Amino acid sequence: MNFINNLIVKFVKILPESVVYVFAKKYIAGIKLEEAVAETQKLNAMGICATMDILGEAIQNKEEAVSAKNEILEILDAIEEQKLDSNVSIKPTQLALGLDNDLCFELFDEICGKAKELNNFIRIDMEDSPYTDATFELLGKLHKKYDNVGIVVQAYLRRTIGDVKEWNPTGVTYRLCKGIYVEPEEIAFKGYQEVRDKYLEALEIMLDNGNYVGIATHDDYLVEGAYKQIKEKNIAKDKYEFQMLYGVKPALRDRINADGHKIRIYVPFGKSWYAYSIRRLQENPNMAWYITKSILTGQ
Repeated sequence: MNFINNLIVKFVKILPESVVYVFAKKYIAGIKLEEAVAETQKLNAMGICATMDILGEAIQNKEEAVSAKNEILEILDAIEEQKLDSNVSIKPTQLALGLDNDLCFELFDEICGKAKELNNFIRIDMEDSPYTDATFELLGKLHKKYDNVGIVVQAYLRRTIGDVKEWNPTGVTYRLCKGIYVEPEEIAFKGYQEVRDKYLEALEIMLDNGNYVGIATHDDYLVEGAYKQIKEKNIAKDKYEFQMLYGVKPALRDRINADGHKIRIYVPFGKSWYAYSIRRLQENPNMAWYITKSILTGQ
């Protein structure tokens, strides 16, 4: 299967961007901010929340980081002006993490301050392992000043249970996901069920400690496992939400929504959609098969 997946990635890379976009647009809200706003409005009309994300990461210089910061501030303004039920997700390397960590903090500081004024929330995305420690350091500095900032943790990392136990007392809010980056076995669990088990273990620790958690998954097994924990622990609806990616398993999204659970959809957009899409496929070729299957089956 890996051989086939890698062939799919190579094939996709030689296609014209216009052709790739036909397939990619199912998973991307658009290129312009107004397109993402329109898609968020559609979700809101269904009673579904959003987290908007302008695509782009691992910038090369200070000017690109400042430009990304300004675009993020525009998203916050648009959310306020259009009265959208949405917050904002940001990849730290988009704001110079790994290039200039002090600058990264300054830019996040400005964004979190603006979000606080607008009664909004900033989610710091977690990227691959070279940035994990620096991302938590960034969170620590920001969390001392702002209560409207949270983090993403990845269940497949061997360190995650320890990280959760360390951060729970701070009251930080989480997005809990399986993890998508290809990491070496010494730092990441590889077994399919093993990762599921670690996900539910981390979720239980979060819920038991009263931390707000975004249960981010498209795995029916994990959704049912979360349902079970929520019911058995009698968790109030204002202590959790489910989260999914734009365009992925809308039937599951609608079922969770119909079951009365809050659900938030990750809404990515921006002119960097092509580089982002190819990079995601290169980092995890297994995605190529899932996307191809989805295109062929319409699911």
